[in-house]
Amino acid sequence: MNNRLYMLESVEDTICNSFIITTESGKVISVDGGHRAQSEYLLNTMREITKSGKPHIDAWILTHPHADHIQALFDIVENYPDEIEIDRIYLNFPSQLCFEGSDEDGVESMELFYSALPKISDRLRILSGGDKLKIGEAEITVLYSQDFEIKGCNNSSLVFRVDLAGKSILFTGDCGEEAGNKILRLWKDSGILNCDIVTMSHHGQQGVSREFYEAVSPEICLWPTPSWLWTNCDGTGNFTTLETRKWIEELGVKENYIMKDGAHMIEL
Repeated sequence: MNNRLYMLESVEDTICNSFIITTESGKVISVDGGHRAQSEYLLNTMREITKSGKPHIDAWILTHPHADHIQALFDIVENYPDEIEIDRIYLNFPSQLCFEGSDEDGVESMELFYSALPKISDRLRILSGGDKLKIGEAEITVLYSQDFEIKGCNNSSLVFRVDLAGKSILFTGDCGEEAGNKILRLWKDSGILNCDIVTMSHHGQQGVSREFYEAVSPEICLWPTPSWLWTNCDGTGNFTTLETRKWIEELGVKENYIMKDGAHMIEL
C-alpha cells in the first residue's frame, strides 16, 4: 500500500462521512464510515484497498454519534464480524442524556452504540483534546473533544490532525461554529490548524466559520456532500452550502473533491 487518503461516495446520494487512510507500511485507518446502507460498499472498498478478503483495520476513529457517521461500523460489527479485523476503535461520545428531547438521531445512534458495546469494549479507546497517536507513519493529534458547556451532538465531534508523508489533513466531523471558535482560541496561534487538506465540516454547511477555514488555509477541500446539498436543492433549500462554497473560492483553494462526483483518492 501507499500513503493515500480516500473519500468514499454515498451509495444513496445522501449525507455521509467515510474516509480511509493507508500508509506505506500497510497500516489502515478508517474515519467514520457512513449509514448502514454503506456497509457492504465500505467492506468491499476495504477489500480492494488492502487486497485482502478479510481487511485488517488498525484504527477506526468515530467523530460523533450521528447515523451518517457511525451506523456502517456498528452494522459491520453486528452482521459481518468474521469479515473484518479491527484492532482499535477510537471515540469520545457524550451521554445519551445530552440528546434526549432534542436530537432523536443522536439518541438512536447511541442506542446502536450501546447495543454493539459488548462486542467492541475490549477494542475501545477514548480520545481527548491534546492526545497523540502514531499508527505506522501516520501521526494523529487530537485538537478537540466534547465540551459539556457547548451544546449539540455536532459540537461534540472529535477534531484531529493527521500528518503523513509530509502532508497534513484536518478532520472536522460535523463540528459547529461554537466548537470551532473554541478550537480557534486554543490552537490558532500555534499554527497547528494550518493544514494542506481539510474535510468540510457538517458536509459543507452550518459548520465552522469562515475564520476557521482561513486559519486552516487549505490547498485541498474534501466535501462529504451529496448533489442536492451541494446546490442547496437548486437554490431552494435552507442550507448554507452556497455561502461556504463562496468562502472557499475567495480563499483561493486550489482543489475541491466532492462526494457527489463519486469516490476520490489522493496520493500523499
